[in-house]
This record gives sequence, structure tokens and C-alpha cells, in this order.
Amino acid sequence: MTINPDISKFHDEMTAWRRDFHANPELGYEEHRTSDIVAERLESWGIEVYRGMAGTGVIGVLRQGNDPRCIGLRAEMDALPMQEQNGFEHASTTPGKMHACGHDGHTTILLGAAKYLAETRNFSGTVNFIFQPAEEAGAGAKRMVAEGLFDKFPCDTVWALHNVPQLATGTAIARPGAVMAAVDGMSITIKGKGSHGAQPHNGNDPISVGVMLHTALQHLSTKNINPIMPNVVNVTRFNSGTATNVVPAQAELHATIRTFDIEARETIKRRVAEICKGMEAVYNVQIDLNYRWGCSPTINSVEESLSAQRVIGQVLGDENVITEFPPTMGGEDFADMLEARPGCYIFIGGGKTDNDPLLHHPEYDFNDAILPTGASYFAALVEDQLKPQQPE
Repeated sequence: MTINPDISKFHDEMTAWRRDFHANPELGYEEHRTSDIVAERLESWGIEVYRGMAGTGVIGVLRQGNDPRCIGLRAEMDALPMQEQNGFEHASTTPGKMHACGHDGHTTILLGAAKYLAETRNFSGTVNFIFQPAEEAGAGAKRMVAEGLFDKFPCDTVWALHNVPQLATGTAIARPGAVMAAVDGMSITIKGKGSHGAQPHNGNDPISVGVMLHTALQHLSTKNINPIMPNVVNVTRFNSGTATNVVPAQAELHATIRTFDIEARETIKRRVAEICKGMEAVYNVQIDLNYRWGCSPTINSVEESLSAQRVIGQVLGDENVITEFPPTMGGEDFADMLEARPGCYIFIGGGKTDNDPLLHHPEYDFNDAILPTGASYFAALVEDQLKPQQPE
């Protein structure tokens, strides 16, 4: 196990950065304070800084020599719209906003790697440090790619990581292929006719239609998709009515859809539209469907996955790297960068006990002990992928 000793020297400094980010969370496309701090630190280390991509995104560019090879390292900066329930000193100071997914830690890890690489420059080529806004439902990665991320800042490969509190500290998961699902969403508005609760025959109850629509969506998932294709169609919100004696005029359903296979993804989208159209005719209601095509499945390229396994193995020990692990139905918009460039997304264990709060839990906190691990991995990755070439 070889955590970079030069990075370990400023572990306390990294911890202070991370806790400051945690205490001052900002939601997607609102990361103004965070991006200011990131830009200031990068500039102080002599790294070129470019701002404004996807609104609050920051790109740091570090060049060494004239080698045309280039690599992209990405971290996300946004927090979640939820109330923190921790009482420690660095808890969120902003009501209703919290770093509950560890993006404060990921941002700090990338800053730590940037600081080390700017000081040592033991590589040949260009490193692009990509600080992305709005990973949490904001499609920040897709927006950066659409705004010309890889045209303006060429990358042969792109790399990212995520902490996992239920995975033991000192371990990691790195594997090729699909690791996370595509994430789509939909909102369905059912417009019926309101009436007195005692006279339902004078109205057209949208709640009843919504209940049947929910059942039809579950049928879609189990009967219309090949059972060997994992998928989730999950209604997570059902809103209607304000009083017990009133039949409301409208009901709303909101759902998340997760798939890996493009055939399943397209089938679900098509069948949802057909089901809504059919129920409109049968129940004489108006159904408005807003189907949102979100991020793609996160698929690691084979060559880069093998490189990631080797490099994280150098940091943690090969015996602590898990290479066989089932994909998760969670999603990650880094997938949109992986669609544009080969690369690898790995998971780093941050668990302290067997009962740590999970990601997106109001009592979650990033484990500062793994900050040097992540920074050492990113730094070693650059030194591996951009190893100075011997003249022929």
C-alpha cells in the first residue's frame, strides 16, 4: 500500500479545504463560491484556469513539455437540496443544502492531485483538471460536452472516482464495462374534472386513473422488457388533492427510469407514451407526458479499466482492488464524458464502520482519511498515462 508521501504531507490542509466546502454547500449551477476557491487555488499553483463552461465550471490546464498526449481528470462540485442532521463543527451553514454525496471530498481530491502535479511535474503532456457543476440531476457533464469541452481542452482519456461509505476504507472497485445505469425521468399530469367528494359521478377522478397508470407502468417493466435486461420504472411521487371532501381536477406522477440496454430504454419510452394515450381515450381525461432522456449508462472502456486497476492497485495493494462487481442501477452523468472519450470511473471505499450513513443520507459525511488515497490515485494515473517517453 503506497499512499503518496508528498501528498500525505498536506493531508491536514486538504481536510480543511474539504470541511470548508462541506460547511458551504451550493446546488447545481450555483457553485459560485466553490468555483471561485477552486480557481484561486489552481492559479496560485501556476495552473492555467478557464471559467464559464456550463456556467460555473472550472478547467485547470497544466502543461509539461510539448508532448501531444493529454488526459482529463474530473470532479463534481454541487451539493444536494436536503437538510443536514449532523451537529459537528463543519456541518452545513446553509439551511436545506448539504454535501450528502461527497462532492466536497471529490473536489478536494482533485485539488490535492493538482497541487502535487504542479509541484513535481513528473509527466510529459497536458493534464486537464475538470471541475464540473450540476452532477445531481443538472446534466452538468452533458452541458460541458455540448459546449465543446473536448474541442477546447483535448483529452485522449477521461477519469473520475466516487467514494462509497459501505465499502471498507483501503479498498476500491475498478472494472470494465457497464458500472452504472442510464437515468431517465418522467412527469405525468392527469387532468380530469373536479367535483364534491360526495358526488363523484359529477366529476372525473384523476386519482383513480393515476392508480391504474401506476399499475400499468409496473406491468411494462416486468412484461414488456426482456427479463435478462435489468430495468427500473419506479413512481416516486404521486401528488393530488388538498381536501378529503373534494375530488381533485388534477393528479401528478413522477418517476425515475433506469436501464443499461438501449433497446430497453427506447421500449420503455415508447410504451409509456402508448399507455398514456390509451388511458386518455378509455377514461376521457387529458394526460400530459414530459419524458426526460437523461444521462447514459456509465461504461468503462477495457484498456483504461485495466490501467485503473493497475494504478489503484499500486496505491492500495492489488489484493484490495475488487475487479468483479455487479453494476448498480444508480446513475452518474460522467457517463456523458465517457461516451465522448474512453476512460474509467472507479469507486473508492470510505467506510469507517459497518453502519456508516449512506450517500444522500442527512447524517452522511465524507471520510477525510481517504483524501490522500484519491489524490494519490489521480496523481499516479497521470504519471502512468503521461510517463515521459524515452527518445528513440
